[in-house]
Amino acid sequence: MAKIDVTELDIFYISYDEPNKEEHWADLLNKVPWAKRIDSVKGFDAAHKAAAEQSETDRFITVDGDNVVMDDFFEQVLDVPDQDHDGNNISESIFSWNAKNILNGLVYGNGGLKCWPTEYTKTIRTHEDTDDEEGMEFCWKLNYIQLNDTFSEVYQTASPFQAFRAGFREGVKMSLDQGKRVLPDEFKQKIWWQNYNRLQTWCNIGSDVENGLWAIYGARLGCEMTVLSDWETNLISDYDWFKDFFANDVLPRFPGDKVCNYTKVSYDPNMLYIGIQDIGLRLNEGINEMMLFDPNEQMCKFFKKTYVNPRRWGVMIREKQIQELLEKGLIQ
Repeated sequence: MAKIDVTELDIFYISYDEPNKEEHWADLLNKVPWAKRIDSVKGFDAAHKAAAEQSETDRFITVDGDNVVMDDFFEQVLDVPDQDHDGNNISESIFSWNAKNILNGLVYGNGGLKCWPTEYTKTIRTHEDTDDEEGMEFCWKLNYIQLNDTFSEVYQTASPFQAFRAGFREGVKMSLDQGKRVLPDEFKQKIWWQNYNRLQTWCNIGSDVENGLWAIYGARLGCEMTVLSDWETNLISDYDWFKDFFANDVLPRFPGDKVCNYTKVSYDPNMLYIGIQDIGLRLNEGINEMMLFDPNEQMCKFFKKTYVNPRRWGVMIREKQIQELLEKGLIQ
């Protein structure tokens, strides 16, 4: 078993069009002045390969442009085994830590820190570089080890577009079974229970945050288009499609006078709220056991105040290990 101090690894900040990316980059440099940056590289696959090409260490850490890293992450030492829990060579495994989403309080791998094997990452084909169903998400395509600890916070609602895109992507991914569509009347049975619960949260919680309604609308629309239509789900990996879809299809549905501080786009929050209600009704009627309600700021604050975050067990403890121990009643 090898011990790796995270401060001895290359740390890459991967940013693209996040409105708050410069603020987050300054925060990271204050904590790790030697961090490197990959900026404005189009595509998830391309950006991570660019980091691998520049890396001078066997593994490297990535920090997304909407992510703020907690100080104690840089005090961690990783105990890296020779094989993963399934007996695979660890040299082709990606480690992912949880992140807390400030929008809705959820804590899971979305937007979290990742540790990549450098040479292997140069060879992967995901997102925009593949057309199979599993390719839209790293965790479906690669040997992806989700770890239990939380070391960062995700801020995805600086603008209406950023919030909508974050919600829409999760609405799509959480409505799929390993990249595959499921029938509406089999939804609750086929979707992994944690993803089912996370989807309900994305679709209900966050109206107390600036632009949070856009994330809720995006999540509901992503779910609807995935489950109740034959829309091409791999488009969520296409940056240009997302911009065009939001600017020319989504935003014009809600003309109004409320102006975004970052991007200066304008919209009507009341019309947006009605749009959220309308999709909620269609989802509740069209998919079995959906539990969508009209967003309420007080309810959102209550949920985030009472939501129990996963206990921290150690930097290299896997989420799957904790679930197995809970199921056996060995921990509480």
